[in-house]
Amino acid sequence: MAGGQRRVLELAVLGSLHETPLHGYELRKRLNTILGMFRAFSYGSLYPCLRSLLEEGLIAEEQPDQPTIVGGRSKIVYKLTAEGKERLQELLTQAGPSAWEDESFGVHFAFFRHTEAEVRLRILEGRRSRLEERLDSVRTALARTRERLDSYTLELQRHGLESVEREVRWLNELIATERRASQEGPATDTTSSNE
Repeated sequence: MAGGQRRVLELAVLGSLHETPLHGYELRKRLNTILGMFRAFSYGSLYPCLRSLLEEGLIAEEQPDQPTIVGGRSKIVYKLTAEGKERLQELLTQAGPSAWEDESFGVHFAFFRHTEAEVRLRILEGRRSRLEERLDSVRTALARTRERLDSYTLELQRHGLESVEREVRWLNELIATERRASQEGPATDTTSSNE
């Protein structure tokens, strides 16, 4: 698994376990909910990631008091360690270009409630900037090739353009909301990272 993909999965696993300890099946379901919306998730990559996080001491295995058997195996519950909480916070503070990309933006966004307001704003602005660059290049390419494309390809291009424009409008609304919340102060900020 590439480094960027591993970091995205690591963030998703640590963020999910920050919410509550989970056994493998529950974790897979939660990751599918988080990652499934944004990109394909390979279950074959989950267990190697869990092994790696265990070896690094970022998560721990817990055997339940009452053995629960699923498919002939007892359920192992995974929970976040103190080191795992520190690593999660480190990952949540990363607001650079890797957090804006298609592959990782959705996962960062899924854990915004645990992310500082300033970092959230940098990620949202970076994502918007990236999409505006994409819009410019798609519009330019479309203008150059419009007469050579068939009507179906043109419709597909138009659909892609509209999707990106819609996401930019959505990001503009989120950025405006974040800025208002930061001006109003912490008393009205319901997305505090101290949950």
